[in-house]
Amino acid sequence: MTRNATRRWYLVHKWTSIVCTAFLLMFCITGLPLIFHHEIDELTRAPQLAQTAAGRTIDLDQVTRDTLAKQPPGWKMLFLSWDDEKPLIYSVVAPSLNATQDQAKILLYDARDGRTVDAPPVNEGVMAFLLELHSQLLLGIPGQLFLGLIGVVFLVAVVSGVVVYAPFMRKLAFGTVRKDRSRRLKWLDTHNMVGIVTLGWVSVVGLTGFIITMTTPITAIWQMDELAELAAPYKDAAVPTRLASVNGAVATAKAAVPEGRVSFVAWPGTQFSTKHHYMVAFAGNTPLTERLIKPAMVDAESGRLSDVREMPWYVQALFLSVPLHFGDYGGMPLKIIWALLDIAAIVVLVTGLYLWLGRRRVPIEKRINELTSGGVMEPAE
Repeated sequence: MTRNATRRWYLVHKWTSIVCTAFLLMFCITGLPLIFHHEIDELTRAPQLAQTAAGRTIDLDQVTRDTLAKQPPGWKMLFLSWDDEKPLIYSVVAPSLNATQDQAKILLYDARDGRTVDAPPVNEGVMAFLLELHSQLLLGIPGQLFLGLIGVVFLVAVVSGVVVYAPFMRKLAFGTVRKDRSRRLKWLDTHNMVGIVTLGWVSVVGLTGFIITMTTPITAIWQMDELAELAAPYKDAAVPTRLASVNGAVATAKAAVPEGRVSFVAWPGTQFSTKHHYMVAFAGNTPLTERLIKPAMVDAESGRLSDVREMPWYVQALFLSVPLHFGDYGGMPLKIIWALLDIAAIVVLVTGLYLWLGRRRVPIEKRINELTSGGVMEPAE
């Protein structure tokens, strides 16, 4: 690589790293407890389920009526969602169909018999606060999109760091920390060594994090594509004022997708459905397909099945990114590995910050000479 190319990559790495370091520290520090959010919630906020069910079949229409009866007049049902590990149904209701996430309320029901389950609100508490800070900076969708931009800057910093430092690091045995040199050089070697060790992980987490921040645009594209196609035959039809039975819609969808497990039901007019359909979402039964969704669209007025189709690849990428981002695929062993790599990433960030804050006034031309000649590289300014 030429001197001019090295100089350009060096400056790109320097400034992209400076821009995103504070945000990356926030990601890593808040992300560490979020890796174990399920276990922490189980210890501190777990709902108390009855040991035995009442022995009756759950009536989803009754769950819907009960949820709405506990709200002010005019509130709308949005979703029913089934817990992956417990016999729980989350009933989500809001003042309007386009209400924000903060305005929604979530009630819990026993999935075995439909009885109300007492539990702290699932969208409140320390873990909920950390998740909102981690994913949106407490700023909602604008914060989420801004963090998506930071994710792009971070990926550029990773690529430029590899381009700049990898040729130099090949001149040293892997894991070398030159303890006989200056303190700053030891910090630099530590920074580079841990950075290379965690390179694959931070790339995966950074990419999946970026995909998650694109939830709103991805959903909008799906709405303009798949949902618009489903809604086209109804363009001249009035929006239904009386909805078909939710029980019936789920039964109809199950008959069409017998191998699936009901994951959630979206009401007409919500972001996952049209104004004329229930969307009954099915998850698979394997470790991979249980993260994917197959939607069955049921006419909300007649109760007839309209369509069953696979989600497009970009929506599937979003669904797969969430558990991969938090290490939620392989149980506790993978979570522990994710946590150790998260701590290692914090070491990279802290050492990089130390090197920049305590930088020596070495002209950039001298540092480029050291990089291109293979000499002793001092920490970058």
